Amino acid sequence: MERLSSTTNRFVNAINRHREMWPSSLAIEDCEDAELAYTMRDLPPRAGHTIPGSEKPMADREPEGSTNPPSIPGTPTTTRSLSRGFMVSEAEFPRRGPLTSMSSLDSPLSPSRCKSPWARFDPYDSAEDQDKEYVGFATLPNQVHRKSVKKGFAFTLMVAGESGLGKSTLVNSLFLTDLYKDRKMPHAEERIAQTVEITKHVVAIEEKGVKLRLTIVDTPGFGDAVNNTESWRAIVDYIDQQFEQYFRDESGLNRKNIQDNRVHCCLYFISPFGRGLRPIDVEFMRMLHEKVNIVPVLAKADSLTPAEVRKMKKKICQDIERFNIRIYQFPECESDEEEDSKLQHEELKESVPFAVIGSNIQVECQGRRFRGRQYPWGLVEVENPGHSDFLKLRNILVRTHMQDLKEVTRETHYENYRAQCIQNMTQMVVRERKRSLCNLLRRMQEVLERIQEQMRQAH
Repeated sequence: MERLSSTTNRFVNAINRHREMWPSSLAIEDCEDAELAYTMRDLPPRAGHTIPGSEKPMADREPEGSTNPPSIPGTPTTTRSLSRGFMVSEAEFPRRGPLTSMSSLDSPLSPSRCKSPWARFDPYDSAEDQDKEYVGFATLPNQVHRKSVKKGFAFTLMVAGESGLGKSTLVNSLFLTDLYKDRKMPHAEERIAQTVEITKHVVAIEEKGVKLRLTIVDTPGFGDAVNNTESWRAIVDYIDQQFEQYFRDESGLNRKNIQDNRVHCCLYFISPFGRGLRPIDVEFMRMLHEKVNIVPVLAKADSLTPAEVRKMKKKICQDIERFNIRIYQFPECESDEEEDSKLQHEELKESVPFAVIGSNIQVECQGRRFRGRQYPWGLVEVENPGHSDFLKLRNILVRTHMQDLKEVTRETHYENYRAQCIQNMTQMVVRERKRSLCNLLRRMQEVLERIQEQMRQAH
């Protein structure tokens, strides 16, 4: 009873201290008093006990017929006059529940987000998304982008074709660099006995924070000999060697830092001085079209008129289809892409083979400097779409289809090589097992014959 009286007195004192601020202070300022109020709510009433400043005892009941709602046992049901006339009814007493600040009711639906590490690339950084709740996985492309940029990219380009078609000049024009500073041109006598060689030029290019490891594979000597039979053999062997090296690396123990030297694209230069494809062109492309992405290029297009260029392109496309040569096919446009993208895609497909012009010389005309060639009858601009397909070729190699060229190499050409290697290994294992089994059976047969011979001699 003494503990109950002490608890009641603490409750009365708490009401008197907070009568000016009831009930918000009970919720956020004095948690001990609030808990005391909840505890008193469950205690049974004490007969005859009155709260100082009240006019009725706690055990009194309302007469029958009263309009007040039914009472909860242990809870005062009448409207009481507390000190200084402060009226508190049953509904004004706090109910059991979580103690929350009144100011939290005015907070927004979603908490304020921290500063985004993606800056203007943040997909949630818009006014309409501030009051919405998201999980956050829409930033996955940004994460992949940041990791890829940090790691850098690699691309291997092979150029093939006979000498004098402007392969080196075009490569320098495509990547705005000079990869052939120390090259020495062979004399006529040396070119007669020259065989096909494979030379690599590796250069690191950085543009707007993106690093590219560019590897140019040149094939000097191709098509220059008197007898060009199987002149493609060295090129095919090189491509297979890169596939084999990559297969060994990814099958080894350390697969973390595998260097990709696989050939992703081959620019094959076709001479403009002919009628379509020559036999060496057909043989080369048919031997390589299952190992690498072939992009045919009509070299030195400035030596032909526009009508001759269109006629030559048509003839080359007919030969490619007649000899079942599979060149690189541009991926089809998605149904939800814009019309401009679809038109550009169709224009690229119609431009094959690309009629190109290369030049590393800056020409000035009418106060404007550009790369081009100057002839007695006028100027030829390398990057003028009306003069050549140089811009289209550069776009597919660098800006639009570089990743697709790498994916086709990985998912088609390399997978075919890998499947063939696994099949050959499986067949070799089966043959080895058969040979081992045959040897075992032969030895068992010899042992059996010796045992039979010993038994005959014993009898």
